[in-house]
Amino acid sequence: MPKSAMNLETDIQAVSDFRANAAGVIQHVRETGRPVVLTQRGRSAAVLLDVSSYQALVDELELLRDVHMGIADGEAGNLVSQQDAREQVLARYR
Repeated sequence: MPKSAMNLETDIQAVSDFRANAAGVIQHVRETGRPVVLTQRGRSAAVLLDVSSYQALVDELELLRDVHMGIADGEAGNLVSQQDAREQVLARYR
């Protein structure tokens, strides 16, 4: 299901409202795919995400860290040609 923009009426809720209707709020997050921002004393306190959205964020973060490390290695001159890399990998399995 495609995700739509945050709905300020339904996607921001007080923690006390969440406590009173946790199952309903969780169902809302699952159905819409949108996070719910929980507030305490009028200030944002936490974000409730569905599991697949959370996993997608974690996966993307890991990928971006890997890309960043690769760029840093390249800038530091820590590069190996494709041929050398192939030979190193094959040598491990001989």
